[in-house]
Amino acid sequence: MYPAEIVKPMREELTNIGFEELTTSDDVSNALTKKGTTLIVVNSICGCAAANARPGVHYSLQNEKTPDYLVTVFAGVDTEATKSARDMMVPFPPSSPSIGLFKDGALVHMIERHHIEGRPAELIAENLKAAYNSHC
Repeated sequence: MYPAEIVKPMREELTNIGFEELTTSDDVSNALTKKGTTLIVVNSICGCAAANARPGVHYSLQNEKTPDYLVTVFAGVDTEATKSARDMMVPFPPSSPSIGLFKDGALVHMIERHHIEGRPAELIAENLKAAYNSHC
């Protein structure tokens, strides 16, 4: 587990733009089964989360269509919530960072770590915008 003071600024990159932190399995279940669309970010301390995932998510929200709900769990910190989120993202293997879009409780779009690592934030944003335009 990472110390709270180390992950605080990484959490705030998402909470400052409207994401709700989920810390328990019940939080995740309640959030991902809502009617409408929910974007979940499995946040991480790694460099690709800092350089690619979090900025890509931020840019993606500058779109006409966006998800109804924005939520996040932090891998290596929110252990119970992260496991629950990953369980709901099956058949995709656990990875962090990762980004999932749920619609009416069903996973409709997934971006795994290997789609994030080494790709510019703008490309991740365009991928997400296309998903929003299709599902939101």
